[in-house]
Amino acid sequence: MTDKSLSSLGRMLSVLDLFSEQQLTWTAEAITEALQVSLPTGYRYVKMLVDAGLLQRAADSHYTLGARIVVLDHYIRMADPVLQHATPFMAELVDHTGFDCVISGLYGQQVLDTHREFGKAPAMLSYGRGRPRPLFYGAAPKVILSCFTPAQLHKVFDQNTSDIARAGLPADWNAFRKYYSVIRKAGHYFSNGELEPNLAALAAPLQKADGTILGAISLVTTVQRMAVMDMPRLTQLITRAAQEITTRIP
Repeated sequence: MTDKSLSSLGRMLSVLDLFSEQQLTWTAEAITEALQVSLPTGYRYVKMLVDAGLLQRAADSHYTLGARIVVLDHYIRMADPVLQHATPFMAELVDHTGFDCVISGLYGQQVLDTHREFGKAPAMLSYGRGRPRPLFYGAAPKVILSCFTPAQLHKVFDQNTSDIARAGLPADWNAFRKYYSVIRKAGHYFSNGELEPNLAALAAPLQKADGTILGAISLVTTVQRMAVMDMPRLTQLITRAAQEITTRIP
């Protein structure tokens, strides 16, 4: 495949990056303009993506993401080694606590929830599988970032200064690094109404012995229910589950 073909393929696939919560549908003309390609090229990209099932026609000459992506998501779930090993431990945590149990993963600089086991009184979560979570709020993102090397964390710090300030985190690099160092040494993080005012979560990192960070496991419930829990016992349960999961992943 030539460099020109690779470049064209990259531009065509970048059509998928245009879709977001803010804009769920696009016309072929708008796609062409956003990609800054010719109209025939834009139409060709759209046709090829429709033929592949990655886009589908909607009303008023608009296009949405296609059903093939749903099928691919099913395959992703089946192939995910974290989910393969974590699900039984998640179910056990739900049985012991009655809370929801959530697995989150890091993809680039996005934290995504990938699976949820429902408790006796499921929490009303604004974030679910596939919806990117804020990087600097909540238990799961914080335990994940705490496992970053100093160089990785510094990159995050440099690229997200506005979001860090908005989240009320230290604006100074040394203080920022120390903040996450405290979480790393604790081995867990408790979030009380931090991301959503009525919800609390306790998370532990899923980190292999070689330092590879696979994600986080969290117990989630209402602030009121969490307030009456034996936190040391809850912490012991979730950190032990995290260790059991990571030791089983090759």
